[in-house]
Amino acid sequence: MSRKVMLITGGSRGIGAATAQLAATRGYAVCISYLRNRDAADEVVRAIENSGGEAIATQADVSSQDDVIRLFESVDQTLGSITALVNNAGILEHHMRVEEMDAGRLNRIFATNVTGSFLCAREAVRRMSTARGGNGGAIVNVSSVAARLGSPNEYVDYAASKAAIDAMTIGLAKEVATEGIRVNAVRPGVIYTEIHASGGEPGRVDRVKDAVPMKRGGDAVEVANAILWLLSDQASYTTGACIDVAGGR
Repeated sequence: MSRKVMLITGGSRGIGAATAQLAATRGYAVCISYLRNRDAADEVVRAIENSGGEAIATQADVSSQDDVIRLFESVDQTLGSITALVNNAGILEHHMRVEEMDAGRLNRIFATNVTGSFLCAREAVRRMSTARGGNGGAIVNVSSVAARLGSPNEYVDYAASKAAIDAMTIGLAKEVATEGIRVNAVRPGVIYTEIHASGGEPGRVDRVKDAVPMKRGGDAVEVANAILWLLSDQASYTTGACIDVAGGR
């Protein structure tokens, strides 16, 4: 059996951290990238190592092509050939209507959420593709249910960036389907993670949970379970899929 090596971008908190820890229990050697919070990234690595797993943390800004190249080279040199990529790094900014947004905000959102995911997928395909001498692999993009709900009066820009991820997932899946690579996405709903604080409302999940058919917010590990399924051999005939983990929204 070949060694299983996973890269999770934005893996120091929330869904990324939960995915890293779950992946380690499934036999993956894990690299998590982080932007600024080295302490949080090191804490995830320690938790994995204390449970007998293997993990490293590498600083990288996924919106920077040079950083992405360096990140993948770090995985190559430290853990070996990547077999799984989770494009999880993403940002949002404070609640705002579209009429109030400026180009700087839009560029920041799309640079991380869209360009970053494309760059990481590019590097993964270059290593995984059987057409390039690789052994295949799987990619899971972390989208959002906002991609089809639009997030009016809050984060239309974020929703649009995630809709781009859905389109990328479908197109890339078809592009590499004969090259041993599966590409899928998960679309989380309102999940208890720190990202809501970035939007200026740490308690957002509790405010909106009654609009969810299941009447509760989700836990990061519930999303991680879906990600690990999509990466596993149990999903061997699944590619180009976007799976909602959103309590029925």
